[in-house]
Amino acid sequence: MQLEGRVAIVTGAASGIGRSIALALAAEGAYVVAADIRSTPLEGGTPVMDELNAMGAEARFHGTDVTQWGEVDALVTATVATYGKLDIMVNNAAIGVGKPLLETTEEDWERVMAVNMKGVFFGCKRAVEQMLTQPVCCEARGRLINISSQHGMISSPGNLAYGASKAGVVYMTRQIASDYAKDYIVCNAVAPGRILTGREAVGAETLAYSQSRTPMPRLGRPQDVAQAVVFLASDRATYITGINLMVDGGWMAS
Repeated sequence: MQLEGRVAIVTGAASGIGRSIALALAAEGAYVVAADIRSTPLEGGTPVMDELNAMGAEARFHGTDVTQWGEVDALVTATVATYGKLDIMVNNAAIGVGKPLLETTEEDWERVMAVNMKGVFFGCKRAVEQMLTQPVCCEARGRLINISSQHGMISSPGNLAYGASKAGVVYMTRQIASDYAKDYIVCNAVAPGRILTGREAVGAETLAYSQSRTPMPRLGRPQDVAQAVVFLASDRATYITGINLMVDGGWMAS
């Protein structure tokens, strides 16, 4: 229960990695606000709020479009009105269109950047606004954790807009960490490798390629990313800021 009494927001919490993060934070005692534009998992299965309620967690669902400042503002405002503070902001919501340069339309580009870049910008900005009003507790006023990707560090084959957006998330994380460290605000990113979420069909050739690039004998699970987020959200990571923590089974090391 290393996050007991902490208040956390997770965007994109209905599905995949975000869903696993919300459950992992709750399992460590955090009060969780699950934010998403939908309440049911894209991959199917039990809604995140049903899982949280079954755990006996203190949790809320807040419908949020992260591309709209007014909705992100309302999300943080409602969270603070309910719980009195915001300790952890996890900016996880993201999309991809799976297209190379010449097939990527302006609409595709704008849509991906709106969710993956502007959504993280809005989430960080509104969270920092709130955290600056809070007292320092356990050497931090608050913690931002952005979900980037290994494809923010290397090319993202056939997925230009996604890779560019995740590279932007890595930069944003470092800049915010540098700017607000003096205020005891911690900002880090977690960069997943190939994570099997069940959200979309993955061809045998793609899986074989991912496995060949991954030194560990399995591909990633959403829980692998979630546990990295729990670590960065905890007091065990107080002197860690500005990092982009790879959770990729050794892909980037090989």
